[in-house]
Amino acid sequence: MQFFSIIRIVGILVMCFSFTMLVPAFVALLYGDGGGRAFLEAFVLNFSVGTLLWWFCRHHKYELRSREGFLIVVLFWVVLGTLGAVPFILLEQPDLNFSESIFESFSGLTTTGATVITGLDSLPKAILFYRQFLQWLGGMGIIVLAVAIIPLLGIGGMQLYRAEMPGPLKEQKMRPRIAETAKALWLIYLSLTILCALAYWLAGMSGFDAISHSFATVAIGGFSTHDASIGYFNSETINYITVFFLLISSCNFALHFAFFDQFHGRYKGQARNRFLRLYWRDYEFRFFILVQISLFLICFFVLWAYSYFDNNQTTLSQALFQSVSISTTAGFTTNDFSSWPSFLPLLLVLASFIGGCAGSTGGGLKMFRVLLLYLQGKREIHRFIHPNVIQPIKLGKYVLSERIVEGVWAFFSAYFFVFVVCWLMTIACGMETFDALNAVIASMNNVGPALGTVSNNFTQVPDSAKWVLTFAMVCGRLEVFTLLVIFSPTFWRD
Repeated sequence: MQFFSIIRIVGILVMCFSFTMLVPAFVALLYGDGGGRAFLEAFVLNFSVGTLLWWFCRHHKYELRSREGFLIVVLFWVVLGTLGAVPFILLEQPDLNFSESIFESFSGLTTTGATVITGLDSLPKAILFYRQFLQWLGGMGIIVLAVAIIPLLGIGGMQLYRAEMPGPLKEQKMRPRIAETAKALWLIYLSLTILCALAYWLAGMSGFDAISHSFATVAIGGFSTHDASIGYFNSETINYITVFFLLISSCNFALHFAFFDQFHGRYKGQARNRFLRLYWRDYEFRFFILVQISLFLICFFVLWAYSYFDNNQTTLSQALFQSVSISTTAGFTTNDFSSWPSFLPLLLVLASFIGGCAGSTGGGLKMFRVLLLYLQGKREIHRFIHPNVIQPIKLGKYVLSERIVEGVWAFFSAYFFVFVVCWLMTIACGMETFDALNAVIASMNNVGPALGTVSNNFTQVPDSAKWVLTFAMVCGRLEVFTLLVIFSPTFWRD
C-alpha cells in the first residue's frame, strides 16, 4: 500500500477543494450581509492542510492500484466532509456545534438534503449559497471532477473513477481515456445546471434562488434557501420545472452523453431524428419511467378520492411533484407529504429505496439493481417449476453475466445489513424506534425528509445519532462496498 503517495494525492484534492470556499466569500462580498470572513478563514485553513499533506509526500509518485483508489475515495470524502464543516463551525449564525456542523457538511456533499438548520430565510446569502454549492459539487462526485484534473499532475485516474462512479456497471466508459469521460460528464452536468437556472429565473425566481436551486435540483440534493423549500414560491410552473429536471438528472448520464453525441452527428449511419430512441431502447430508463408513472397515478387517485386538495389541478401538481421528488431521492417539498392520507407517506418513503438510475446523481439502490432483482426472482420462480432448465438473465438481447447478478445480490445484502446496524445504533443513541427508522432511511437513501420527527429537519436528533446518520449518508453515497471494503483484512494484505 503506497500510503505516502495516497497522502500526496489527498493533499492535492484538498487544495483544489479549498478554492470552493472563495465562491461563497465572493457572494458575501456581493450582498454584504455577512459570512465572508468565515469562508476566507476556511480557505486558508483548508489550503494549508492540503499543502502540508502534499509537501511532505510530494516526491512519492507511484501508479495507483484498485486498492489505493478505493482508499483515496474514502479518505477524500471523510477529509472533505470534515473540512467542509469548517465554515459552519466558524460562523456565528447559524450557531451549530461540532456534531451539527459535520452533519450539515456531509449532508450537503452526499446530496442527502437533511438539515439541522432552521430559519433559512433570515440567514446571510453566502451561507445559503454554500449549502447549495456543496450539493452541486457532491452530485456528480468531486472525484470525477478531480479525475479530469489529476492526469495533468501525472496521476492515473481510472481507479478513482471505478471507486466513485455510482451504479453496478462501473467498467462502462464513454471515452477511451478516463479524463475525457470525466470532462464529458461534467460538461453535461454544467449544461443541465445552466438550463435549470434559466428556467427557474424565467418562471419567477430571483437570480440567486434560481442558481441556488438549480445546484440542488441537478444534484438531486434537496437543500433550499427557504424553510418552506420549493413550496415557498407557490408556483405550479416552478413545480413542473423541478420535476422535469429531477427526471433528467435521475437518468443514467451515459444516456445523456450518447444523446448529445448522436445529436451532433457523431454516430455515422444513424439519422438525427432517431436520437430519442436511445432512451427508449434502454431497459432501465423504461423501468424508471414506469415506476414514476405508477407512483404518480397512485398518489393522484388517492388524494383525489380523499378530496385532500381543493381542485384537481392542485392535486395533479402536488401528486406529481412529491412522488418524483421523494422517489428520486431529491427531498424537495411543496407540502407536508407526511400528513397525506392513507398509505401515501409510507409509499413515498419506501419508494426512495429504489432511487434513480445507475450512473445518475440520485441515491437509493438504483433502478438497474431493482430491475435485476425482479428478473432474478422471476427466474427462481421458473426454476421451481422447471428445475433442470438453464435460464440466463437477459435484458432484451443482452445476456447478463452471473458475476453481475451475484454482485447485485451482494450489494443488496450489504445495503440492508448496514441499514439494520445503523437503525439499531440510532435507537441505542436515544431515538424512538419509528423516528430512528425514518432517519436512517432518509440518510442512507440520501433523500433528506422522511416521517416522524425528521419530516422537516433533524434538529431533534441527538448528537450521537447524527454521527451514525453521517456514516449512513456516506455509505449510501459511495454505495456501501467502497466504504466497507477498507474494513476487510484482505484489503490491507500485500
